[in-house]
Amino acid sequence: MKVIQIDLNKDYTEALKEAVAVLELGGVIVCPTDTLYGIGCNALDEKAVKKIFEIKNRPWAKPLPVVVRDTRWVKELAFVDKKHEATFEKIWPGRVTAILNKKEIIPDIVTSNQKTVGIRIPNHPLIDQLLKLFGYPMALTSANVSGEEPTQDINEIIEIFSQRLSRQPDLILDVGILPKSEPSAILDLTGEKPKISRIGPSKPDELLKILNI
Repeated sequence: MKVIQIDLNKDYTEALKEAVAVLELGGVIVCPTDTLYGIGCNALDEKAVKKIFEIKNRPWAKPLPVVVRDTRWVKELAFVDKKHEATFEKIWPGRVTAILNKKEIIPDIVTSNQKTVGIRIPNHPLIDQLLKLFGYPMALTSANVSGEEPTQDINEIIEIFSQRLSRQPDLILDVGILPKSEPSAILDLTGEKPKISRIGPSKPDELLKILNI
């Protein structure tokens, strides 16, 4: 498990290139997002996705969310109509995960054999540039062992995974301790009207006002 320390105020292109190389080989990385540190891999690589479940001890019945760079990517992964596009403009980039009906391109292991997928466009410069260089969506979930509380403290994350000798991410991008934040809100867009499944950092009344519900 390699750790690369990054100063977001300086050029970190070489670190991103190394992360992309890991992802292209089916590896798993830890990287910052606009909520928590996430552990992720190529969302279209079934073997890589399996590693995340194993590293986290994550129940196979618990789907993984997917992060993408823009709405064009969303349309390649899920079924999107005009009303969805209007909603996307209000919630992304940001801390809201949208539940959509998935297309076959997404492996069933990502969605735990469900017909829907959670997708988000994070508001963070590093992950935006990482996705740009990599060119593929990432399955990305909180960087913790399932059942334990996630943390913004990268030092705790490194210590936790250092102890799991046979189950570790391949690379950690360390940008320091992140500002305190809750996991993303979850907005189910598979029905006639949007439904808030998890509040997250957004207050429900504020989110409803944004969506004009």
